[in-house]
Amino acid sequence: MSELTYQESIVVACSPEKLYDLVSDVTRTGEWSPVCKECWWDEGAGPYAGAWFNGRNEEPGRTWETRSKVLVAERGKEFTWVVNGNLVRWSYTLEPVDDATRLTESWEFLPAGLEFFDEKFGDDAPNQVQHRIRSARTGIPATLAAIKGIAERE
Repeated sequence: MSELTYQESIVVACSPEKLYDLVSDVTRTGEWSPVCKECWWDEGAGPYAGAWFNGRNEEPGRTWETRSKVLVAERGKEFTWVVNGNLVRWSYTLEPVDDATRLTESWEFLPAGLEFFDEKFGDDAPNQVQHRIRSARTGIPATLAAIKGIAERE
């Protein structure tokens, strides 16, 4: 696995459709993400390919907003979006296993993201990229555990 991609999976005791309905509701992202505290759809948008939404992220000493576009929205199978044009791709894929669902969260720092970071951060770009890599590697397992807890309670 490239350093610029990361994924982990967890088995959740619910149907793929129920789990999809949860993870594709971006307005609930703040319930499980350690960084993304809030998301909201553009007026009239929802979990369908081509829809747009915004997110507000927080880390110590820093708050920022993102703009994302849904690329894939297949109920019970996959929900994928790209952040700020084509900087980072995030995805949830769902696979039935026995009476449960294997939920995989994937993250990929795209080539345009590297170019953007070079332009924005200059000599500090490698440190900034490493920070995002560490954040994904710690955030994904925390996110999956939180989603599992919510899905299995509801």
